[in-house]
Amino acid sequence: MSSCRKDFDTVPSSGNLQFSKDTVYLDTVFTNIGSSTYTLKVYNRSNKDIAIPTIKLKNANSKYRMMVDGMTGEDKDGNGIGDGKSFNNVELLAKDSLYIFIETTASISDANPTDFLYTDEIQFDSGSNLQKVNLVTLIQDAIFLYPQKFENGTKESLLLGVDKDNLEVRINGFELNENDPINGNEFHFTNKKPYVIYGYAGVPEGKILKIDAGARVHFHSESGLIVQPKAQLRINGTASPNPDKPQENEVIFEGDRLEPEFSDVPGQWGVVWLRDGSTSFVNHLTLKNASLGFLMQKSDLTITNSQIYNSSNYGILARVSTILGENVAINYAGQAGLACTIGGDYSFTHCTFNNNWNSSKQLSVYISNFEKNEDESITVSNLDRATFNNCIIYGSNNVELFLDKVDSASFNSSFENCLIKFNDRGTGIANDEIYNFIRNQESGNIKNKEPKFYNVDQNKLNIDETSSAFEKGNAKYRIPTDILGITRSLIPDIGAYQSAAFPK
Repeated sequence: MSSCRKDFDTVPSSGNLQFSKDTVYLDTVFTNIGSSTYTLKVYNRSNKDIAIPTIKLKNANSKYRMMVDGMTGEDKDGNGIGDGKSFNNVELLAKDSLYIFIETTASISDANPTDFLYTDEIQFDSGSNLQKVNLVTLIQDAIFLYPQKFENGTKESLLLGVDKDNLEVRINGFELNENDPINGNEFHFTNKKPYVIYGYAGVPEGKILKIDAGARVHFHSESGLIVQPKAQLRINGTASPNPDKPQENEVIFEGDRLEPEFSDVPGQWGVVWLRDGSTSFVNHLTLKNASLGFLMQKSDLTITNSQIYNSSNYGILARVSTILGENVAINYAGQAGLACTIGGDYSFTHCTFNNNWNSSKQLSVYISNFEKNEDESITVSNLDRATFNNCIIYGSNNVELFLDKVDSASFNSSFENCLIKFNDRGTGIANDEIYNFIRNQESGNIKNKEPKFYNVDQNKLNIDETSSAFEKGNAKYRIPTDILGITRSLIPDIGAYQSAAFPK
């Protein structure tokens, strides 16, 4: 009890505060969308307890907001809520520190028109004791797409069908409009501004959504894209001519959190759902951090030169569908990078499937001609074709390819010149003859050899000449250029990437 302070006599600060940083960079935000919270630490290195007369934002109408050691600032409006702009007589004990938490919500009109930066500064004290810390935020203009609210208080939604009781099944979302009064033709995404989608954007039956090279599409949490029956999706990305900007002409689908700490966080948004009878053509797309990349149900997808990363469930989950895939790379998925289920028709050439998800049950590739239902019954359909040529199927588990079939439907699979992670010793499939083509390394297949990817954690599945995939491909299936547009050798490497020296 005798050690407890009963008084807090302080002296005015003398301009000798120290800070954890002299500039707080609040990473890129979209116009009028709140930022994350950033932290500044203020230190009193002296032996005296001090009182900082004022801590305030330079601009009285600043778009920044502060919380100082749990305080919200002066209550100028008398509503019991601090303004987050100014604080008086803030005490700071000797050899102690305090936290300042900073946020902003600013529009593109608030930013400098030449560099789109919005700036301010936190000022500590005044006069000869004035100290300051700069605040800097990049504001990015965007096109926002979201469900409309109606006068009766309800919100727009997308019809997905009817249930067994003939009741409508709907999801939070909206249909794109070719004559929107604000955005104009929403069936054409350009590269002039990024798009930010709230809820699910639907491509209506009979319509085509075209997305230009270099377009950026950001999805909010629990949002995504639904290509309705008999609709089309056409993603027209191209190879980037500048090697220093390899994604310049890519189309990118990702979440709407732009801070660096969210750059590789799975499950930030929903899914691209390709519904029954829809047709999609995808070239040079990078899709990352979704719950599920592509969900397909009796639909057709041609996907080339594209990458799918960090899906919390599947990179691609296809049911009774058709996929033609060339130069596709899928990395990190909570369940499987690629799952071709309930039969269908699938062809993949020069693709790289890798899965290092931290789970004993994850796979790179799963193929089946059936699916078990909730009531333990199964839905069966013919697997007309599942061909993999010059592909890498690898990951952190012993077995990264799982073939799952019932005899009541056909199961036609073929693997040629593929590098496959398959160490089945002690597993439940050790005696399954369907895998003999891997065990015996038939048709040019390679078992359990290192592809030596450049950096799996950074989604860089490039290889060099030391890789076991180097010049092990079959020239019959050679695609002239790789996923980056680099010319393949006449005896091609296996996988989506042509070998090259790694940067030092």
